[in-house]
Amino acid sequence: MEERNLICICCPIGCSLTVLMKENTVEKVTGNTCKRGDVYARNEVTNPMRIVTSTVKVIGGRGDVVSVKTKEDIPKGKIFECVRALKGVEVNAPVHIGDIIITNVANTGVDIVATKNVECKEA
Repeated sequence: MEERNLICICCPIGCSLTVLMKENTVEKVTGNTCKRGDVYARNEVTNPMRIVTSTVKVIGGRGDVVSVKTKEDIPKGKIFECVRALKGVEVNAPVHIGDIIITNVANTGVDIVATKNVECKEA
């Protein structure tokens, strides 16, 4: 059996998890103090997912950039493709929290959304 050790990131406790796997199948998870740790460990070793955060340039705004993120988790293997898709992206002010910046980034079915408001420059 293969053993993988993880630190749970579901809450501030940070449980030390041990995952026992047999032929890419999770057999047992130990070390978790709640069910979320068990779910996290099983997902992390079989299909790791991540939120991607970044910034994009704003044209005509009170700020030069706006923070953005994937609306949901994407497969860990798609992170670099997602970041490449953000390179060179520019949006016009105003930008509002939740505005879609890129639809279906890296063919994940997940959108990139603004996480901050950026108003237009005053005339």
